[in-house]
Amino acid sequence: MKQKNIEKNFRLHVSLRCVRVNCVKRKIHTGKIEREHNMKTTMKTMLTLLALGASAFLINAQDAGGPPPEGGPGGGGPRHHPPPLPLILALDANHDRVIDSTEIANASAALLTLDKNGDGKLTADEYLPPMPADAPKDAPRPPLPAIVKALDANGDGVIDATEIANAPAALKSLDKNGDGQLTPDEFIGPRPHLGPPHEGGAAADHGGPPSGEEGQPSGPPPDQQ
Repeated sequence: MKQKNIEKNFRLHVSLRCVRVNCVKRKIHTGKIEREHNMKTTMKTMLTLLALGASAFLINAQDAGGPPPEGGPGGGGPRHHPPPLPLILALDANHDRVIDSTEIANASAALLTLDKNGDGKLTADEYLPPMPADAPKDAPRPPLPAIVKALDANGDGVIDATEIANAPAALKSLDKNGDGQLTPDEFIGPRPHLGPPHEGGAAADHGGPPSGEEGQPSGPPPDQQ
């Protein structure tokens, strides 16, 4: 009888030990699962924050380097780059955003490359970028950059044969600092509310015309002869 009790107690003791061991193993396994889950959650959170940070950086970079909102500073319209100005693209032969002394000297020949119909003069539709597709047919153009005003001496919206021949002298009149070349702040001129253009800006890069004051552009219409 005593021997049976001993055996029974032994088996009970062994069973309890097994239960304890299984519980410990289960806790260890559960702890590993929780740690892995926490690590995955942390990684997802970090990746999300990195993605948001990168997006914010790109948006800030675009805002810093892009043109002002449509309608002027503080406007709510979409941001857009002005179209390149054919006149400046023709004059700035190497497209370095500077019209140097050689390009000034060759200005008359460069302007004639814009004469689509070969009539010896340039109308607005030849030296200015096309109007937006959704613009009314009678819509006026934005204010003209300084280089157009200098070349079109009589302000009739046409750069005629005489004005083309006098182009080098007209361009030299824009050389404010007398260094023999024209930078964007010289051939574009000041913009309403914004001051002189930045040399690295979109309008400086492509020679785009400045925006009109309070959204009221002016200048010769594209079909003016």
